[in-house]
Amino acid sequence: MTAKLRLLLYTAIAVTAVLGFIFPNHHPHFWWQKLPIFDVFFGFFGCILIIVSAKWLGHHWLMKDRDYYDQN
Repeated sequence: MTAKLRLLLYTAIAVTAVLGFIFPNHHPHFWWQKLPIFDVFFGFFGCILIIVSAKWLGHHWLMKDRDYYDQN
């Protein structure tokens, strides 16, 4: 199951990267939007950053100790 899912995700990333070369941004507002697959990398690393920061926030601020309610 995980091997099929991993293959599917890698295929989706590759297809998105290829589509970035086929359909470039014709009206870029900034210089980095001229790069063909900038949006792919920006979205991927943005998602990684959100996941890592949410896990850090959850472990260091939201989670309580196991005996939190047993303390007097």
